Amino acid sequence: MFEIIQLSVSALAMGFIYALAALSISLIYNAGGVVNFCQGALVMLGSYVGVTTLNHLSLPYPLAIVLMMIIMGLIGLIFQRFVYYPLRYADRLMFIIAGIGITVFLENFVQILWGPAPIAVRPLLSIQTLEIGEIYLEPQSVAIVVVTGGILFLENFFLRKTILGKMTQAVAQDKDAASLMGVSVGLMIGITFVNSTILAGITGVFISPIFYVSVGISSILLKAFSACVVGGFGNAAGAIVGGVIVGFAETFGARFLSPQFRDAWAFVLLIFFLLVRPQGIFPEKIAEKV
Repeated sequence: MFEIIQLSVSALAMGFIYALAALSISLIYNAGGVVNFCQGALVMLGSYVGVTTLNHLSLPYPLAIVLMMIIMGLIGLIFQRFVYYPLRYADRLMFIIAGIGITVFLENFVQILWGPAPIAVRPLLSIQTLEIGEIYLEPQSVAIVVVTGGILFLENFFLRKTILGKMTQAVAQDKDAASLMGVSVGLMIGITFVNSTILAGITGVFISPIFYVSVGISSILLKAFSACVVGGFGNAAGAIVGGVIVGFAETFGARFLSPQFRDAWAFVLLIFFLLVRPQGIFPEKIAEKV
């Protein structure tokens, strides 16, 4: 029983990390109608920016995250202006190719700037073990669950309850109708790209204490895609639920089935949903004229 609780906390921590990455993909998919294949590279870049603010500038975690968010937000704005905007009317394949090209560029860029060797990041908490009765928890996992859970709650509140969030949602649903209602479509798409890139950066910062900071972090894109498909592509709530499901499948599959195939369980889940329920748990609602 105690082991199940410990595994659940670790699974929830990884699930929330995958949920942040999946949500960043869903936001751009909703706003621009395209899948950003360099989102994993943006997560990787966020982890390198985070390691610079934490290790080199020696900032505390809250200030390091705020500085990282500002830098990643500017990168998101640049990405929207110079990558998405020129290709907004082009075939979607062109944007996919551009995303793959940017991924290759960023992976080589960070190796030139920070070096090819993996970099260790100081832990979120200085204590080694969190003891609650007879339950021993990993402090990093608990901290990640609390902080990322709060971020996901605030993101959901922003999208559903604020005027700006509702305008971005309106643009995601129907650009023409939103434009007729006086919403600046270009501005909302720009804000969405900034929001998405900041979420990618936050994902990179919180995955850093679990894994070393390296180019390999960009592979989180595959897990995030799995979470999007499981939850329902383009659905914000689905991205969160899908991320948690992928986290639990990966953690419990590695513990009780095969640790050698830890990274494979997410793709087993992906294939299962593509065969049984390709629309995901929360399918996209499509209005039809009768």
